[in-house]
Amino acid sequence: MTTLEKQNCLYVGIDVHKDTHTAVGVSPFGEKLFEVTIGNYKSDFLALENEVKKHSGILSPFFGLEDVRGYGERLAEHLYQSFPVYHVPSILVDRLRQNATHPEKSDSLDALGVAKVMIQSIDTLLPYTISEEGEKAKQLKEISIDREDLILERTRLKNQVHTLLYRIFNNEYAKVFKDPFSLKALAHWSKSKPKCDPFLLKTMKRKVKRIRDLHYEITDLEKDMDRLLKENYTIQTASGCGVVLASTIIGEIGDIQRFNSPGALSKYAGCSPRERSSGKKTRHVKTRSGNRRLNCAFHRIALSQISRMGNEKARVYFKRKVSEGKSKSQALVCLRRQMVNIVWNMMKYKTVYRNA
Repeated sequence: MTTLEKQNCLYVGIDVHKDTHTAVGVSPFGEKLFEVTIGNYKSDFLALENEVKKHSGILSPFFGLEDVRGYGERLAEHLYQSFPVYHVPSILVDRLRQNATHPEKSDSLDALGVAKVMIQSIDTLLPYTISEEGEKAKQLKEISIDREDLILERTRLKNQVHTLLYRIFNNEYAKVFKDPFSLKALAHWSKSKPKCDPFLLKTMKRKVKRIRDLHYEITDLEKDMDRLLKENYTIQTASGCGVVLASTIIGEIGDIQRFNSPGALSKYAGCSPRERSSGKKTRHVKTRSGNRRLNCAFHRIALSQISRMGNEKARVYFKRKVSEGKSKSQALVCLRRQMVNIVWNMMKYKTVYRNA
């Protein structure tokens, strides 16, 4: 966006909540033009549009929301039909507030902060889009997060059942099954009738039943992931990238058209090193910013690539970086950056992974 175009914009920042949304309109020069609080119904959204049109004049309205997937999803979808909508990361608004002379927090100040971030950084903000690919990615993200929650619940229950089995069977339970949480073992524990406290036994069987239910729920979610991936994507064909990792990556990326280059995706994922230079000294350090779930997924793929069952070319690349003087951690960062390039191209052009 050129400077002239920015000078003809009305920046509307919206602080999103469950029941109400607070909107603040700001001129290109930072002057607050209006403030309005609306509900979360279509009639309220239309009232917001009328308020914006009343103050916009010759200015073109641009909307910014901190949350476009949760409480703000319905509002973002409505505004997208008529206006450009941007996702403004809450961390940018928080940084702006912390740098103020007297940092204060309210719905009005948060909405004003969103608008000011748009004035300063609209060229770097990701636009909100509604596309078929974005909707499929959203489905994968929701399934992936649901699976993670169930995995955490299952792990917690397993730890509790370990203790209960020890109290009921002593160390003997570990000798009966190699994996005390296999389906066969769980069926055995649920039918066993040892002489012990009946309430303790009942508690153990109840938790075992829940672990079995979680196993089937997680398996069902993974089948849904696999079906969505096979119908729409190819990145699961990459070595070291299974169904779960592929779903996490696609869910966090969304519509790949939002990123015009692998570099843009790498920066979003926090896989690009941050420059920290001074005077004649030039150096780059690992960044802690970016989408951490996406960053973690790329890190796990890179680890899989250099494993014994991984990719020979990736291991050669990794060893070459180490021989150039980089530490193993730095070499892994370089490999992770290469995986971003590969994933971007596979999603952009719908290509299958080629190991050659």
